[in-house]
Amino acid sequence: MVLKRLFTPYRTALPPVSPNGGVRVDVDELIRLRLQAPALVGGTRRALSASAGLHASRFRGRGIDFQESRNYQPGDDIRNMDWRVTARTGRPHTKLYREERERPVILLIDTGPTLFFGTRVAFKSVIAARAAALIGWAAVAAGDRVGASFFGAGPHGELRPLGGRRGALGLIRILADRLQPGDRPEPLPGDGLGAALGRVRRVARPGSLVVLISDFYSLDNGAEEALARLRPHHDLLALQPVDALELSPPPPGRYSISDGNHHGVWDTRSRTGRQAFESFLAEHHQRIRELTRRQQVPLIYLPTFEDPVERLAQGLERAFGRPR
Repeated sequence: MVLKRLFTPYRTALPPVSPNGGVRVDVDELIRLRLQAPALVGGTRRALSASAGLHASRFRGRGIDFQESRNYQPGDDIRNMDWRVTARTGRPHTKLYREERERPVILLIDTGPTLFFGTRVAFKSVIAARAAALIGWAAVAAGDRVGASFFGAGPHGELRPLGGRRGALGLIRILADRLQPGDRPEPLPGDGLGAALGRVRRVARPGSLVVLISDFYSLDNGAEEALARLRPHHDLLALQPVDALELSPPPPGRYSISDGNHHGVWDTRSRTGRQAFESFLAEHHQRIRELTRRQQVPLIYLPTFEDPVERLAQGLERAFGRPR
């Protein structure tokens, strides 16, 4: 089957089962993930970055911040002349800069209603929260700042990038708030992926690593243009939580389904219906692969029935290679 080939081989390694059964985001569990974050940092420093000069990197260099102006001295680079101060004082001045020692890592996280779904081990929303926490812990361990932006349902929210435990714990608190199941607000008009990427482009500092976590059902016509505008100034990574049911339909039968408030029956005995379901999923995954390939964005699948630590470590290593 086409869909199964996208995700083979199926692994039996499962994420640790949390006390909530994988339905609700567990703050204590996300905090404990800091112990597993070194598995990402050690093999993927080129993706998550570290202090400037520690290693060779395929990513753009860190930014520089203006520090002060001083009198021009022989040998100063004329491109750094401070013409305003020079004109005001009548004496040549040059600008001094200091290198930015921390690199922002921005997590763009989908909170749309399709994330609050699962048939094996955990909801996609829980896997998204675990992946975000792992990236957050790995980023701050590597000396970087971590922030977040949320989209998909209700008003969008943003978390300013911070470093250290303060940054990681701030991320975890907002993950526990925005990725919990329950009565979900309807998505706001125009709050699809394209609009979310546009907001990130306006607020993220050049050179940031932007990590998109989404199942991409919010993929709209403006997403590709937004990615194309974001790519020249930022480094991008896409993580896609996927449920087993999104790989292939279940065996023919009648299945009880619920959104927590309403209950129904899904009948998969119709061959025509099963084929339509498979075709829909195949087209959805194909569209995501083609988009990320055209925009040169590494894409990592995160099945709900696999350990996200292992998946992330392997995917980041394939995308960015080992540090030299």
